[in-house]
Amino acid sequence: MNVSSEELPRHLAKGLGPLYVIHGEALLLAIEAADAIRAAAREAGYTERETFIAEPGFKWAALRNSAQSMSLFSDKKVIDLRIPSGKPGVEGAQALQDHCETLNADTLTLISLPKLDGATMKSKWFSALAAHGTVVSADEVALAALPAWIAGRLKRQGQSADADTLAFLAQRVEGNLLAAWQEIQKLALLFPAGPLTFDQVKDSVMDVARYDVFKLSEAMLTGDAERYARILEGLRAEGTATVLILWAVAEDIRTLARVARAMQQGGNLSGALRDARVWGVRQKLVERAVRRFTPAFAERALKQAAQIDKLVKGLRQGDVWDELLQLGVRCARAGAR
Repeated sequence: MNVSSEELPRHLAKGLGPLYVIHGEALLLAIEAADAIRAAAREAGYTERETFIAEPGFKWAALRNSAQSMSLFSDKKVIDLRIPSGKPGVEGAQALQDHCETLNADTLTLISLPKLDGATMKSKWFSALAAHGTVVSADEVALAALPAWIAGRLKRQGQSADADTLAFLAQRVEGNLLAAWQEIQKLALLFPAGPLTFDQVKDSVMDVARYDVFKLSEAMLTGDAERYARILEGLRAEGTATVLILWAVAEDIRTLARVARAMQQGGNLSGALRDARVWGVRQKLVERAVRRFTPAFAERALKQAAQIDKLVKGLRQGDVWDELLQLGVRCARAGAR
């Protein structure tokens, strides 16, 4: 069974299973999910807990021994296994598969993993965990869904805010849920229950967004010029190397150029994306963007990127940040009427 971190409380209210697996990149949501499972286990009489961290050199026999041994102080216990790398290795993979075959109602196993790639999620060991337990996904909250997420957290502490204030707060904490939660909790300390004004939030919330070049590319591909400009300014303030930013932006433009040319020559979109080696979440972004791009536009954008490259290398004069802004905004607005 697969549930999201938001669905987990309702799931736990229906009763506990013998195995829970948490994975995802949102550390806050993963921590909260694990805490919720452990709390539900304590209420159900699982009063003893053994914790294992599967780092290099970990003896996987410890998992088997814990599962087979009786609790010293309780009829029920929790095995809390954490695999920081998400890679149990050959021995660990087999140990996890064997463990799935010996689950019982008196032992609850909680396994915590980081974000997993597609190949790992198709592995035999993870498939065994998913088949025998409940998989909880702790995924990052997308920017579009972040205002609603924040509204839900404010509601828990008896506060609320209008749509503009929520959007402002989401922009300030984008990509950093831990910091977002800290800011939300700070609002509870500063102001009483009830509606919050825009000025109250603006004056109290720090800019804790975690900017990176991949979010910059995402903004360009989705056509969000305002977000592109905001993230670029954040990267500049953080001292991010311009060569890295140019590489990320130019790589996406090259991909769009290849896909656009293939479609112009009569190819289908799926085949063009496959030939350009575009998969996963990025596939949806490129698929959306290429509908706005013509091969001619992509070629002009690549020529502009080449000129910026000369700027970065000191071969011509100009403001590299201004030209990066112009390139990204132009691409974000491609095809706009």
